Amino acid sequence: MTKPSKDNYYHYNSHLQPYAKKLRKRMTKSEACLWKFALRARKMRGFQFRRQRPVLGYIADFMCKELLLIIEVDGGSHQNHEAQVRDMQRDSVLKNAGFTTLRFSSSEVLNQMDVVVSEIA
Repeated sequence: MTKPSKDNYYHYNSHLQPYAKKLRKRMTKSEACLWKFALRARKMRGFQFRRQRPVLGYIADFMCKELLLIIEVDGGSHQNHEAQVRDMQRDSVLKNAGFTTLRFSSSEVLNQMDVVVSEIA
């Protein structure tokens, strides 16, 4: 399979699209804040981000196709060991496909938005 790039859609998984649509309607508070204040409408250095985007076998919280960048906002359910192992496996698969993943906790997004934005930029 060809690696994903800003010029193709090899990474897009159309089978996950209905579930991603549901997730877009039910964003967490921290996801909604990051979207509204930092990523929506090309606010991040003019790059287009998409929310709850099907990527390979996963749904990324936010994805920038031009940068092959995925941003994940992790809530409390990501603090247990099993979830952390799944996250590491997911990040590895995405990295092998050419993506970079940035992870932030919900509390970081809600309480330190300026720090999160500077790390993304």
